Amino acid sequence: MASFQSDISYEEFHPTVLYCSRVRDARLTYYHSHSILEIAYILSGKGQYIIDGVTYDVKQGDLLVCNPGVMHQSIITNPTDPTLEFVAGISDLHFLNMEPNSIQLPDGCPVLNLTNEVKREISRCCYEIIDENMTTQPGRYYLVQAQMIKILILLYRSIAEKPKDEVVGVPFESYSKSYVVQRIIQYLRANYSQHVSLDQIAQNMYLSPVYISKIFKEKTGDSPINYLIQIRLGKAKEMLEENRGSIRTIAAQVGYDDVYHFSKLFKKYYGVSPLYYRKSVIEEGGE
Repeated sequence: MASFQSDISYEEFHPTVLYCSRVRDARLTYYHSHSILEIAYILSGKGQYIIDGVTYDVKQGDLLVCNPGVMHQSIITNPTDPTLEFVAGISDLHFLNMEPNSIQLPDGCPVLNLTNEVKREISRCCYEIIDENMTTQPGRYYLVQAQMIKILILLYRSIAEKPKDEVVGVPFESYSKSYVVQRIIQYLRANYSQHVSLDQIAQNMYLSPVYISKIFKEKTGDSPINYLIQIRLGKAKEMLEENRGSIRTIAAQVGYDDVYHFSKLFKKYYGVSPLYYRKSVIEEGGE
């Protein structure tokens, strides 16, 4: 039977995740330190950090490591579109040739510029943790811990391995934008029957309405609200074909309290009123 030994840690590699969350730096934070290891990954936006008295510019895809006792503070550089960060506090880890609960960084720089491949993987892990952390499913902590272990191993490899030439492929920024747009579409499909606004979408995604509109238009050619309208009218069309209730009932089921507004939108998209569309479908079925 094969024997597995840790090749990165002095002991079993089971770090404790003390806290983790996504944070939008919309307010000024204070200069502080922790008694544990804290990492911050920039999911979107640009900003600055003061770390041990040195100011660093940070952007999407950067990973910051603040070892125990390291003073740090995030700085807002764009109040209308501040950075969105994934922040986690970790203990009970001891990498080889490093201090306990610390990560020894190349040249002592606390801001790591990772390869596009590693950025993609860490970004995916962060969003998986964010999603899992919002559930009440049993075993939630262990799935969070599993993703955090992957992040730490990717981080360790990035430090330990010599830099490799970048492989030409999908840029990290494009990947990240596509992922966000996919999540917005999932949100719209799951909530089309509810009152949905751009501000609600932005709040749910922890992104600014301006940024969401920009990347959604860039990736789909349409605005989030127009995309939502298409989802709603498509569902309404199915309900009309199946004769599932009155026009008012169907309008309410796809998120429209105003039946007149619903009918106007339906005719704009399909060229006929909901009532006429249902009647034509019924007549065709009776032939």
